[in-house]
Amino acid sequence: MLSSLFMSALGRETLVAADDTWTLMVILCAGVAFSIWLEQKYNWASKISGAIIALIIAMVLANVGVIPTSCPLYDNIVWGMVVPMGIPLLLLQCNIKKIWKETGRMLTIFLIGAVGTVVGAFLAYFLLRNPFGDAQGLAKVAAMMTGSYIGGGVNFAAMASQYAAGDDLTAAATVADNLLMAAYFFVLIAFAGMKFFRRNYRHPLIDEVESGTTNRDAAQTQAAAFWSRKDISLKDIAINFAYCIAIVWFSKLVAGGIAGLVPENPSVFHTFDSLGVFGTVLGTVLNVLIDFIGKFFGSQYVWITTFSVIVATFMDKQVAKLHGSQEIGTYLIYLFLFVIGVPANIYTVVTKSPLLLVLTAIMVIVNMLFCFIAAKLFHFDLEDAIIASNANIGGPTTAAGMAISQGWAKLVGPAMLIGTLGYVIGNYLGTVVGIVLGA
Repeated sequence: MLSSLFMSALGRETLVAADDTWTLMVILCAGVAFSIWLEQKYNWASKISGAIIALIIAMVLANVGVIPTSCPLYDNIVWGMVVPMGIPLLLLQCNIKKIWKETGRMLTIFLIGAVGTVVGAFLAYFLLRNPFGDAQGLAKVAAMMTGSYIGGGVNFAAMASQYAAGDDLTAAATVADNLLMAAYFFVLIAFAGMKFFRRNYRHPLIDEVESGTTNRDAAQTQAAAFWSRKDISLKDIAINFAYCIAIVWFSKLVAGGIAGLVPENPSVFHTFDSLGVFGTVLGTVLNVLIDFIGKFFGSQYVWITTFSVIVATFMDKQVAKLHGSQEIGTYLIYLFLFVIGVPANIYTVVTKSPLLLVLTAIMVIVNMLFCFIAAKLFHFDLEDAIIASNANIGGPTTAAGMAISQGWAKLVGPAMLIGTLGYVIGNYLGTVVGIVLGA
């Protein structure tokens, strides 16, 4: 009541006005900085993840009336500019030639797991669309989670921006995703110690750790070296920003050109009427194909991904000399994660998250089935299946982190590489799922 009276006295619904951009930027950047600090300082925060901490901070501030749920800073700057800029910087790690050469059998399981994620998305959608009540909204979430469960949070950001599932729904999906991920990681670690899996799979690295022939401290030292403070110059910062902005600009140009060439509602259906039933079927297929081509190749994120991978693969020597790309890109994605928590109406999160939790659970379970069955059929190691599934669902950093925590130092590099590949194919397959389901 007091807060309502106070807001009435101010003449607006929130303490900070929607057009007070500088105050909102202070809150946004301070919230993200605090989330990252907590994640890196405390074990409990690390388990929750900085992403969910940032989302919770934003959700609380919005629901108690401190900050608005919509404003130009969120809509035009973060969604419209920050998210597209962050993706090319993170994709600079994705050298396709290097991934193909250095990941071996883990890559095979990872790609099969990606197929499992897509199958899980379709299965979950058709099982839940009636009880969920919003088929198009569910289709958008399925597309977002397809991207996320093939590559990670980077793909979630891209798909959320592309499909705009609605502020509350996006936040509810994020909450469901993070709740499931916490349980999922514990399950994967438990698999490594279960008699059933040890009896049915080879597990040489687990045996090495338990016999004492692998030094866990060596793996931890390798991780510390990877994430240690890096040299970065003014030139690095300038090139990083010039590069990502140029990629986004060119991608929007190409996507807009293609979208302009392909008709929005193709009508070649009646062109083949003279051929009877065959002509009708042919016309329908061509309509669907033209519509798909227009939506897929008219997506700026498809072209951002494509151009970024070309640069990372064929200009690898220049990329290797450029520092700070991953750090800057990750920070930009964290700003996005804060913003998606802002419009989250707590009632919607509570009512929508349970069904979205079921959707994410179905997708994760199908992914795991594909990964572990593939490992069994191809006689791969248990460790390969665990890390490949983690790289699908959690992304490169969580997969590498799990390999480190278990003392599987040999798998840290491959985990990072295949997880980074997920950034690429996640955007493609998420877009395909969205188009097919009518997102």
